[in-house]
Amino acid sequence: MRERSSGPAPSKSISCLRKNRNILCGDRMPEIQIRPAVVADIAQLIAIDHSYTSDNVWQMDIAAENGQMAIQFRETRLPRSVRVEYPRHPQSLSADWRKRAGLLVAVHEQEVVGYISIEKDIAPAMAWVTDLAVLRRLRRQGIGSALVLAGQEWSLHHKLYRMVLEMQPKNYPAISLSQKLGFDFCGYNDRYYVNNDIGLFFAKTLR
Repeated sequence: MRERSSGPAPSKSISCLRKNRNILCGDRMPEIQIRPAVVADIAQLIAIDHSYTSDNVWQMDIAAENGQMAIQFRETRLPRSVRVEYPRHPQSLSADWRKRAGLLVAVHEQEVVGYISIEKDIAPAMAWVTDLAVLRRLRRQGIGSALVLAGQEWSLHHKLYRMVLEMQPKNYPAISLSQKLGFDFCGYNDRYYVNNDIGLFFAKTLR
């Protein structure tokens, strides 16, 4: 099987990541290559533990009075760390990975250690990140940030000038990553995921 042809040349992505390495995580990030996915990668992507641990949640408050409704989110510390299941089934990758506009993988020492999945037909000139996952043992080392930066480069290559990241309210690691990379909260959708969780959306204009 051939590699997907929808992404830029891998060497271009690697150069960009090394240029931004100090911004991402100093010297902690393992040496990685980011490239378009190939069919041999899919089993490894499915095997990644997509669950995550969180200490905080974005709590939604709704107030209705005199015909007006106010909705706000507030960051709340959880009584203890919780492990949260991913809201999608990674097994769907085996059936639809070729249908995804962009699917980039991070490779460390010949092992696929993470990926980012991007759609591009949800809104005009917009890249929509539906999935972002990294092996549990390599989290908090900058690989997720590197994947988002590579996704931004991929998006600009395809003339997509705005990017949206989606996540659950309990996915505080993803919320923190979004804010660190300059994404702003832009909305939500109630019962967005199949498990009826809210979907939070963070957006950024790409240049």
